[in-house]
Amino acid sequence: MERLRTLFSELRFSNVETFLASGNVLFDSKAAPGRALEARIEKHLEAALGYAVATFLRTPAELRAVCEQQPFDAALHAEAVSYNIGFLHEPPSESAARSLLSLQNPDDFLRIIGRELYWLGRKKQSESIVSNRLFERALGVPATLRGQSTLMKLLKKYPGN
Repeated sequence: MERLRTLFSELRFSNVETFLASGNVLFDSKAAPGRALEARIEKHLEAALGYAVATFLRTPAELRAVCEQQPFDAALHAEAVSYNIGFLHEPPSESAARSLLSLQNPDDFLRIIGRELYWLGRKKQSESIVSNRLFERALGVPATLRGQSTLMKLLKKYPGN
């Protein structure tokens, strides 16, 4: 994680901090958030590491909105063993969303809201028949997943939370 902090510092970001061993990085930047900044980070990481690294940025306000989203009803949520949120660069196309939602089964429930994928499971993620790899294949784009509890802890790292 020290190497990751160094790579982000090389991009002239300030207050760079990694969070857990998850690849999450908090930082301040004068650059506007968005796909251009994601692409700049991806290019730098690939040049330094020698392989592509998909990067997904969210502002503190966006992360708060993601964490507060309630895409599943309370009864279903009460049965959940796992709850993960996937991040995408852009909202998926209608056909990609249909492809992804076709992966739902009696133990795995999926919702797409904007640039996020919500996955509620009745089993542990490791026991599910679906996975991040299947999500990426169905969507045709990169994605990354984080557990809701990890995101809530990450959100607390921001001032005012």
